[in-house]
Amino acid sequence: MQNKIVMVTGATDGIGKVTARVLVEKGAQVIVVGRNRAKTEKTVAEIKQKTGRESVDYLLADFASPTEIHQLATQFQARYDRLDVLVNNAGTMMISRKETADHLETTFAVNHLGPFLLTNLLLDLIKASAPARIVNVSSGAHKGQALDFDDLQMERSYQGMVAYGRSKLANLYFTYELARQLAGTGVTVNALHPGFVATNLGSDNIPLIGGLVKRVINLVAMNVEKGAQTSIYLASAPEVDGVTGKYFVDCRPVSSSPVSYDETAARRLWQISEALTGLAT
Repeated sequence: MQNKIVMVTGATDGIGKVTARVLVEKGAQVIVVGRNRAKTEKTVAEIKQKTGRESVDYLLADFASPTEIHQLATQFQARYDRLDVLVNNAGTMMISRKETADHLETTFAVNHLGPFLLTNLLLDLIKASAPARIVNVSSGAHKGQALDFDDLQMERSYQGMVAYGRSKLANLYFTYELARQLAGTGVTVNALHPGFVATNLGSDNIPLIGGLVKRVINLVAMNVEKGAQTSIYLASAPEVDGVTGKYFVDCRPVSSSPVSYDETAARRLWQISEALTGLAT
């Protein structure tokens, strides 16, 4: 990873933070993306202290805000002339339905539309940096889910885990469709399930509920060091050079749900996502 430039979103907590730190240890120049300035600056300072390296910087963006994602992409391109690896790790899970300022359901907006928009805004730079990699953090929670294209925002009926699972299915549709579009460019796109990891994923909810969820998770989940291993592997391992359009668990390619391979649904979601993010021409 020497001289590689890597962006890791959602890198102030959990597996994103570990991923960023380990890639710095491997010699990469890592850009940590967070939404809170103080927390992000603290993360950068911790990584520098733990690694003894200065090759870590940060940018800010709330993935519920398309405006901030556009600013993130613009600021990145003003500072850097290449992007070798993009790790789309930022995510959330809302127990009760909430909307962003743009009136989109928050879990869908942050987990799918945010990385969809950022990746597309940076795609020309990533292609110019080939061989390059895009790594999307999905989840085994996608299994058993299907998108309701008549109610993508889940206005009629909302369940937190269903919304989360559907957003992670959307990550797979995005991964597989983007891999098809990028065939022959030297840019690979893969997705992963990190495992059931103790993170701050539920921290955006009501504090009591979020706290209870976190305590239960901490009793049964793996630690973030182990949970980050597949993200790190896909971002850096030489043995996955040229591997694209796959879903990995425990650093091995496995099959995702049968529904996730529906190319018609993937193309339909892509078109809707372009419209919702303003990318449609």
